[in-house]
Amino acid sequence: MRMASSSRGQGGIQQLLAAEQEAQQIVNAAKNEKLARLKQAKDEAEKEIAEHRAQLEYQFQKKVSESSGDSGANVKRLEQETESKIHHLKSESSRISGDVVSMLLSYVTTVKN
Repeated sequence: MRMASSSRGQGGIQQLLAAEQEAQQIVNAAKNEKLARLKQAKDEAEKEIAEHRAQLEYQFQKKVSESSGDSGANVKRLEQETESKIHHLKSESSRISGDVVSMLLSYVTTVKN
């Protein structure tokens, strides 16, 4: 009888070893799956960050180009306004210069007692 019980004990130990190996394989598979998911999440996050960065860069470049265009248009508008004002002042000075000269001559030539 002892033989039967020792062979049964050996079988039980073999089963325990097989179960331990199976459990270790399950744990290793779970670890590998977890690492794969973490890598995938990291890759997706990096892709999302790159897309967001590209979008922000595009918006920045667009604003820079728009503001550059505006400053060029503003400069041209200001130049036109300045030229218009200069032309207006010249025409006004030409129109009243005779009157100003006459007025100055009258004050200079008037003798006060």
